[in-house]
Amino acid sequence: MLNRVVSIFLLVTLISTNFSRFFIYAGFQVNKSYIAAQLCENKARPWMNCNGSCFLMKKLKAAEEKEKKQEQEAKRSHYQEALAPATAITFTQPVQIISYPLAATPDVVSRSLPVFQPPKIA
Repeated sequence: MLNRVVSIFLLVTLISTNFSRFFIYAGFQVNKSYIAAQLCENKARPWMNCNGSCFLMKKLKAAEEKEKKQEQEAKRSHYQEALAPATAITFTQPVQIISYPLAATPDVVSRSLPVFQPPKIA
């Protein structure tokens, strides 16, 4: 029972982040009379017929800026995870260069001739 409640709560929180504009519109429609009477910037100018839409536009713009900011932060964190810090790769011992003598190529070719048989064309 508790697992079901927790899973429903988590699903609702995930969905609410995707539908933030819908919640802003719904809140505006529910409280339209209060917003038009109290929070509207143009309530002193009734001929504009704003009815609180200025407040709605402000909220939508703020939500869009918040989404962009979160998107930039997510990109920045992914970028930082992809790149290793420059101080992480350090060599404590000097690299030794080892030179090997060149192998004689005729011996290698002569040993491979009896093994290799090209296909015969009939």
